[in-house]
Amino acid sequence: MLASIFRFSPTLAISAICLAGCAGFTPQDAPNGASVVTNAALTVAPSPPVPYALLAVDPNILKSANSISDHVSGNFRNLPGGDYKDITIGVGDIVTVTVFEAQSGGLFIPREASVRPGNFVDIPRQQVDQSGNITVPYAGTIKAAGLTARAVADIVRERIRNRAIDPQAVVSVVEQRGNQISVLGEVNAPLRFPVDPGGIRVMGAIARAGGPKYPSWETKVKIKRGSKTYTETMSSIVRHPEEDAFLAPGDVVYLSREPRVFMVFGSTPSPGSIGGTNNRRFTFENDRMTLAEAIAKAGGLDGARANSPSVYVLRLEPRNLLKSAGIDVQRFPGELVPTVYNFDWSKPDGMFFADSFQIRDHDTIVVSESPSTELIKFFSLMLAGTDTAVNVQTLTR
Repeated sequence: MLASIFRFSPTLAISAICLAGCAGFTPQDAPNGASVVTNAALTVAPSPPVPYALLAVDPNILKSANSISDHVSGNFRNLPGGDYKDITIGVGDIVTVTVFEAQSGGLFIPREASVRPGNFVDIPRQQVDQSGNITVPYAGTIKAAGLTARAVADIVRERIRNRAIDPQAVVSVVEQRGNQISVLGEVNAPLRFPVDPGGIRVMGAIARAGGPKYPSWETKVKIKRGSKTYTETMSSIVRHPEEDAFLAPGDVVYLSREPRVFMVFGSTPSPGSIGGTNNRRFTFENDRMTLAEAIAKAGGLDGARANSPSVYVLRLEPRNLLKSAGIDVQRFPGELVPTVYNFDWSKPDGMFFADSFQIRDHDTIVVSESPSTELIKFFSLMLAGTDTAVNVQTLTR
């Protein structure tokens, strides 16, 4: 057909040759493909196509896929903590020591009963130093960090029992500074607070910090304990109470905003034509989003171009999930298998499946074009070329 066009219009043929050989003749905002290939110092052959599994969605496939979407990582479930019966004194804590004697005339209470009331003496409050020590008169320097208040009181009593009259000691932590929990990040009121003897859970700590700034499905919770960090989505903690773990002294709870997204390509309305959305990347609007909701957010299928039996969801799936669904995965190396789910949008059951299929973070949705669309594009291109040839011939007469 092209040969007939060139025979019909020699001028068009000459113009096409000139355009092909004259770089920069037509406007462009970036180097074209031919320019990139021509100027490359080294060209590496493309790798073989990535093998993937194509699954027509049925009730069994749907159940298996959603089982992973509903899966709970359990990062917080088995997190140790919550044993506050014996909270130890930490470096920086403010403590007080009170010493009691059975009668006057001992180490701390003068013999003259009228000089002062009571049978005890309060030692001024002091801070546990960097070495973990406190100082008590006549008892000397005591290593308090890492011990309970009761254990420190026993040490004080033991050291002064030969000098005081039947002494007893009470040690109290007035202000905890070493055994605190910090809540930071995307919360309304970041803070540090001491651990209560009754303990506190993750959600309770977040509530003390004024709650999260963003919805639960956009919020991730990280717990830093020592050299390890544990991560869980806030939605998972809300849905599964066993994930609301007890915190331990010294924990740092950090909330970050990490919106989940999905991409939609192919035969859906052009970007910008639906609701002013000018891209193909969409964020989740709730905790759980189905394929039907995702395509609806993208404007639905384009009735003039879409091939409704060929709606696909692309993602990496664990091998065990596919095996549980009866899929042979021996030919796929690695623990993650490239998987394509096929939904037949032309049938009611396909739409029911789509309304139950849960979308995950960074899923890619593709609505393929109808074969007739490709044919229409081809004829449109040929028609445009024929019209151009006629116009050029008319101008050259």
